[in-house]
Amino acid sequence: MQGYILKRLLASIPVLAFVALFTFSLLYLTPGDPAAVIGGADATPEDIADIREKLGLNETFHVRLWKWSSTVVRGDLGDSIFSNHSVTSLIVDRVQPTLSLAILSLMIAVGLGIPMGILAAWKAHTWIDHTVMLIAALGIAMPSFALAFLVMWIFGLKFRMFPVAGFVPITDGFFDYLKFLAMPAFTVGLSFMALITRMTRASMLEVLREDYIRTARAKGLGERVVLYRHALKNAMLPVLTIIGLGLAALVTGLVVVETVFGVPGLGRLVADSISRRDYPVIQGVILTASVVYIFVNLLVDCLYAYLDPRIRY
Repeated sequence: MQGYILKRLLASIPVLAFVALFTFSLLYLTPGDPAAVIGGADATPEDIADIREKLGLNETFHVRLWKWSSTVVRGDLGDSIFSNHSVTSLIVDRVQPTLSLAILSLMIAVGLGIPMGILAAWKAHTWIDHTVMLIAALGIAMPSFALAFLVMWIFGLKFRMFPVAGFVPITDGFFDYLKFLAMPAFTVGLSFMALITRMTRASMLEVLREDYIRTARAKGLGERVVLYRHALKNAMLPVLTIIGLGLAALVTGLVVVETVFGVPGLGRLVADSISRRDYPVIQGVILTASVVYIFVNLLVDCLYAYLDPRIRY
């Protein structure tokens, strides 16, 4: 198992190096002069020269790449052009809202999606299966911004059950923390739940046709034992992939939901940085997101090897 994990770690290094190179090259891939784009139409030549100096655009590509890589390895992602704050500190300040929203959304999605998928597979081609698949289809088809406004109107404006927008840190009260996260987490969790439901149903249907499932039923085992002890473990491998990649996507891709509900997370930070052409912040967030993806993929691979020992060999 340790050798398998070591191989996966070594395989991740070239991927991370390529992503770092691409992230650094964003400045040079931008059409026109990045300093002039950042400065805007009212920028003077002195302002543009100052921006070029801050970004290091006066240096050659390989010299700038070496300096940037050296600082990134030490955990220094540079400074924001507009706020002059450390990019690392900006990301750390936005991690708690995004991570809280992602974890709560994942709990809702997994807690509802897997049981619904198992139920749909168990009652395949019945009205129960058709109802579950209809809910899943609606969850996938409805755009996140439309679902967000619908949830906000029903639970925030009509029934006034939850605050419409904002975020409260967990240190200011656990129940207030959950109240502000409830609607955005439900919005994200419902869409993700639909995907998990469909994947769980498809995987369970395939496993339930296997010979060992028929043997377990012929031995007189109860349906619950057959479903959860024998079928679910083998059916979870593709579902784990969806959950792992979904978690990574949730941590780094909540731009729309965070904007609608006013959650000050990484999504809002990315949206604001793109609108202002704050390249150091954009580069820092992309690099952080890549590290999260690689870590989650490594975790999913380890779970694969744990659930199916054949993968280790």
